[in-house]
Amino acid sequence: MSRSDRTALVIGAGIMGLSAARSLASAGWQVRVLEQDQVPSPRASSHDQHRLIRHAYGAEAGYQAMVDAAFDAWDGLWAELRETLYVPTGVLAMAGPTPRRGPPGWLAESRATLLAAGHALKELAPAELPGFFPMLSPQGLGSAFYMEAGGVLLAERILVAMHRRCMALGVEFEVGQALWLEAEKGQVRLAGGATRSADIVVVAAGPWLGRLIPWFDQLVRPSRQIVVMLEPPPALRPAWEAAPMLLDLDDSGGFYAVPPVAGTSLKIGDHKFSRIGSPEDTRAALPTEISAILDLARRRLPGLDQYRVLGGRACYYDVTEAERFILQPWGKRAWVMSGFSGHGFKFGPLLGQALVRALGNPALAPGVANWAAGLAPPPAGLLSSGP
Repeated sequence: MSRSDRTALVIGAGIMGLSAARSLASAGWQVRVLEQDQVPSPRASSHDQHRLIRHAYGAEAGYQAMVDAAFDAWDGLWAELRETLYVPTGVLAMAGPTPRRGPPGWLAESRATLLAAGHALKELAPAELPGFFPMLSPQGLGSAFYMEAGGVLLAERILVAMHRRCMALGVEFEVGQALWLEAEKGQVRLAGGATRSADIVVVAAGPWLGRLIPWFDQLVRPSRQIVVMLEPPPALRPAWEAAPMLLDLDDSGGFYAVPPVAGTSLKIGDHKFSRIGSPEDTRAALPTEISAILDLARRRLPGLDQYRVLGGRACYYDVTEAERFILQPWGKRAWVMSGFSGHGFKFGPLLGQALVRALGNPALAPGVANWAAGLAPPPAGLLSSGP
């Protein structure tokens, strides 16, 4: 079978589906993407103004190590697009006092794992914080560190640009709702009864995965998450525009904040995953949901009531209990890309490349699955240069 004879059907046009389609088309596959909404879909897990890329991952050394490869994959995309849809901001990680008993906490684990890998950190004493970042309060802060690497991926713009790039590579897009996958035959049944088939079906359906493969219902759960967009007070606007991303992941209930860069809004959200809800539910955030997010940030952001709330929305992630990614074959003629929580966006182009290399060398598949789950180094040859 020649390269041009191989066909692939990709279900879903979020960051994972578009990344898979781009890499497949670049490798010579005939690719069709099936998406139930417009592209990019406002209901997609990856549809937002921004997403973060950073090395701090607690004790998860596997995912931390993947970030450097992810940066390389993004650089490859920027070269193709002839534009860079990324703003380097650095990372400020904070947490409350280290517990005397029990696990050391996310910040201490991140620090230890980063230092073991040779990353440079700037430690900040709580009292120093307002001097560097006047919009923050040191109240209840135990420790903090700043890391220069990391920043904001302009997610919405990236999806639009990747869609355009895929079409330039000859990828076809079809609007349709996939209801059932026959993985052994490479066949998908659509709403209305029509079917589509291909040599390989890539399922990148986000929180709708369980509709296609019911077996995954208990493993991967839809998770309703709330983000709130804010306008800072005029006096703090310059500080926020120059701010790093903020990770205040205290075990008692933390939040993250994305600075307003490149015309985006200041955004705050909750890091803990609900693992409840249906992706068919409304994306409008309830007033009580918005208030709950604001309460998480109130201690760290003094004068929060002076910030103007621009809006809030719900996003549905696909989350496994241990927050581990799934990139694995399913049956003879399908692969599943799932479980990406709020962390997967940064790895989209990298995972698309890994999928194509595993399709070209089936012996890589077990190693790819363990690597994507953050449990093992990449198998030999997976991250070598190429499409």
